[in-house]
Amino acid sequence: MDSASLLNPYEGPHLRLRNRIAMAPMTRGRADDVTGVPHPLTKDYYAQRSGAGLIVTEGIWPNLEGKAGPGIPGLVTDAQVEGWREVTSAVHAAGGTIFAQLWHVGRMTHPLTLPDGRRPVAPSPVRIESEPIFTREGLVDHVIPRALTTAEAEATIADLAAEARNAMRAGFDGVELHGANGYLVQQFLGSNTNRRTDRFGEPTRFAIEAVEAVTAAVGAAKVGLRISPDNPENEIVEDDPQTTYRTLLRALDPLGLAYLHVIERGRYPALADLRPRWSGTLIGNYNGDEPTTREAGEEVVASGLADLFSFGRLFIANPDLPARFAGGVPLSTHDPALVYGGGAEGYVDYPSLEPAV
Repeated sequence: MDSASLLNPYEGPHLRLRNRIAMAPMTRGRADDVTGVPHPLTKDYYAQRSGAGLIVTEGIWPNLEGKAGPGIPGLVTDAQVEGWREVTSAVHAAGGTIFAQLWHVGRMTHPLTLPDGRRPVAPSPVRIESEPIFTREGLVDHVIPRALTTAEAEATIADLAAEARNAMRAGFDGVELHGANGYLVQQFLGSNTNRRTDRFGEPTRFAIEAVEAVTAAVGAAKVGLRISPDNPENEIVEDDPQTTYRTLLRALDPLGLAYLHVIERGRYPALADLRPRWSGTLIGNYNGDEPTTREAGEEVVASGLADLFSFGRLFIANPDLPARFAGGVPLSTHDPALVYGGGAEGYVDYPSLEPAV
């Protein structure tokens, strides 16, 4: 087997993993909506998938203003920390490695989700026009968000650092700061969503300060960053992604982070351009209309564009995805109607199969 195969172990500056397959973060919407505590079955869900070299959890909010919608878990209260400790204990018992994703959604939420019906916060008061947002009352139109003050932006960064410390209390192996998919960090990076005149008007400043704060809180070896350059998701426009992300990596590469997680989606060839500018571990990901195939992931890793490759939707219905890759076992297809919310159905009831002999 080629040494760069997805199925072979990976040993990097900070990561020692059983294979080069990462489970990408995916929202499942099953936490208690009042307490923000993970569902009792969440420990089983992640333990079933612990054959991945690295698991990155669903996004977890650092404060209530960062909560996306119904059933999204937090990592702020003692009860939430205890709930996640059950998850990490189950994954570690199964031999897995798990990072918590720190996720503030910025303008991608709604007063129906937030405490006291408050308005969402964002770098600037720019409303999403094209798509509705899901709330406890169903799909509704977005509202105009409120621009964070400079002090509030600094406080949000402090909340992300506090969440990282809570992740360590909960037993996670590390944390991944979500800087992709049109959420708060990328809203600061976006040309259309950041119209500020303070220091955070420089597109990369919020991301850099957030990574630095999280790193100071838990150590660079336990911090990853996820980005999606030139990704139009959630109405983000980046006029010059090459300059923006080269600038970002120039500031962050010397920190020696655990990894950089790059989603390639758009015209900008992010993996090819950024790989030579990142000296640490790099995780590749394709975000398309269909789940990425094993062959596509193998090609990225074999070419040297990434050290690991992350799969999302394939892990929903195939909890033993690496074993299925190894054994040539056919892959199952998930039911899209059961992805968000609910209980065991479509969550922990997809069977694992023995690899073909």
